[in-house]
Amino acid sequence: MSTFSSRILEETVNAFSRLPGIGKRSALRLVLHLLKSNPEEAGRLGSLLARLRSEIRYCKVCNNICEAEVCQICSGTGRDHSVLCIVEDIRDVIAIENTEQYKGLYHVLGGLISPMDGIGPEELNISGLIERVRASSFTEIILALSTTMEGDTTSFYLVKKLKLASDTEFNISTIARGISVGDELEYADEVTLGRSILHRVPYEGSSVQGKNKPMP
Repeated sequence: MSTFSSRILEETVNAFSRLPGIGKRSALRLVLHLLKSNPEEAGRLGSLLARLRSEIRYCKVCNNICEAEVCQICSGTGRDHSVLCIVEDIRDVIAIENTEQYKGLYHVLGGLISPMDGIGPEELNISGLIERVRASSFTEIILALSTTMEGDTTSFYLVKKLKLASDTEFNISTIARGISVGDELEYADEVTLGRSILHRVPYEGSSVQGKNKPMP
């Protein structure tokens, strides 16, 4: 027998509790707050959720969230189009943008390589990255991935792929280890993350000189 006096209430609580980090008690608290709030506020929330699913799309260039085919960062004239920052997901773009220390472009992978979770390179936006590098003239590519085993595995794989991706010379760097090993970017404070971007270091001290150019 249900402990809820209303089937709609129960179904709404169950829906909220399926969100990340929201348990049944937190879900019930949120639902009861909506019931007590102004009807217009609840209606506006419902409208925004519907628009979220119908109007939000992914940038066809970098895979960032936007409302047009190309996001404002990729189309922005004030951005440095010679530098590309590779991140795990959209939360990392937001975290780096909040530092106001980086003015280049992004490429969102949509995850990290994790054999334990059944996530291989094919599940990530890596093929789009390689095509983008081949078609562009980047002078630097920054690996801004979490300092976890999955992040390091993904960085190692990407470096091997990037070395074969372009005939033009570019440097590969990684964020400085101001981010503690095992940390994820979205949880880093803005000052630490900003300094890690500013003081990035070459990845294994190497640069990519193109697949047809000999390494020194």
